[in-house]
Amino acid sequence: MIVDSHCHAWLHWPYRPEVPDPESRGTVEQLLFEMDQNGVDQAAIVCAGIDFNPDNNGYVAEQVRRHPDRLYQIADVDCSWLPNYHQTGAAGRLRAAAARLPLVGFSHYLKPEDDGAWLCSDEGLAFFGAAAELGLLASLACFPHQQLAVRRVAERLPELPILLHHLGLAKAKEPDQLADVLACARHPNIYLKLSGFYYGTAGGRWDFPHRDTIEQVRALYGRFGPGRLCWGSDYPVCRAFISYRQALESFRTHCDFVPESEHALILGGNFRRLLRGVRSIAPLF
Repeated sequence: MIVDSHCHAWLHWPYRPEVPDPESRGTVEQLLFEMDQNGVDQAAIVCAGIDFNPDNNGYVAEQVRRHPDRLYQIADVDCSWLPNYHQTGAAGRLRAAAARLPLVGFSHYLKPEDDGAWLCSDEGLAFFGAAAELGLLASLACFPHQQLAVRRVAERLPELPILLHHLGLAKAKEPDQLADVLACARHPNIYLKLSGFYYGTAGGRWDFPHRDTIEQVRALYGRFGPGRLCWGSDYPVCRAFISYRQALESFRTHCDFVPESEHALILGGNFRRLLRGVRSIAPLF
């Protein structure tokens, strides 16, 4: 079984430039079509309440209830574009989201200029502590300079599974950034999404298969091993640079240093194992 650990879905296309089909380009129907065409069985939709989509959590929850055998919800909670970002009461907002949504985890996007200190503050630790109590995955979009704080959270809450987006967002030409991501491997509850290879490349983001990023993956695979890596497509955002199929083959074909015997873990087994540790929400499981 192949599971996409990182994709999105929106009722209205949120990005510029404007597209001729804004009310269909980002929908779940498009995602399911791509999954079917490429043999992907299930997907975790990372919610993002960005432009024109203030209730992306509600839209994705409805789609998860319609397709409980195909989709999982990772809800947008206190992400950087929201007015309550890092404001008092984050733990309560997370609990409220968990009470009303069929989520298996939450996404939390940090502002690039943020130093990450809030994550291991009293408020931040209460937020992540609530996630651990609720049995949720923490899906974090954070930059290399913020990962020291992530490691501190992981150390304080070893029962909380943390998934870092897009290879930890390290740039291929910045070895210190890769070192920050590699340091996270010391914590067995930190996992890494093999997604968005184009974000870190020093070349054109369209220049598939992003060979400099693949060399980063080689290093990350050597440190994290095959048991803490989860493939993700970043669909439909990836369409600006590559196709859904290319997102899949970035790992399956071009990371040829990973033995084929380990592909099943990275392409779905690891993520499904994480889901067995989260709360059971009828009728999802």
